[in-house]
Amino acid sequence: MPKPKTAQDILVTELKEIHSAERQLSRAVPKLSRKISNESFKQMLEERRTQGEGVIEELDRIFDQMGVTKSRPKNVAAEGLIEDMNEHLEEIDDAKLLDPVLVGAIQKLQHYCIAAWGTTASLGRLLGEQEVVQLMERLLEEGKRMDEELTQLAESEINPEMLGEAEEGESEELEGEVKTKSRAKK
Repeated sequence: MPKPKTAQDILVTELKEIHSAERQLSRAVPKLSRKISNESFKQMLEERRTQGEGVIEELDRIFDQMGVTKSRPKNVAAEGLIEDMNEHLEEIDDAKLLDPVLVGAIQKLQHYCIAAWGTTASLGRLLGEQEVVQLMERLLEEGKRMDEELTQLAESEINPEMLGEAEEGESEELEGEVKTKSRAKK
């Protein structure tokens, strides 16, 4: 890929990296879903995969309108985050432990995407690329909502399930500590 020489080149590079990240995630979700035991989490991942497929289609259309070539180098940041998830899949056998770790891994990838979408929206505003801005702002809204929903799911179902083997009093105490820490961060 040629070196970016203009702000427009940087915007195109960002869009191609988002495209690559979405493609990689859409290919990884089926493998992840087979290992996840929490049905709500599986459903959220499927929704994210479907969203990603729509983003890929929208980006393809934007690339056509911009006259941009279809060559898309692999997004190495997304590749690393997905590889980390795959390592967890291989290392952890207990679903009670795997689901919480995978929620965290998905949130890491989601946070990367949120940063990429925000950066690209800002650059798109600067360059007057309204269609790019609208897409990125919609993705930001959806991405932040999904992140919040993943946190709520982890705190209400997945993490308490992980502690299921602890004695009831110990589990409630640990759960209370997690909620207290979570509130303190907000």
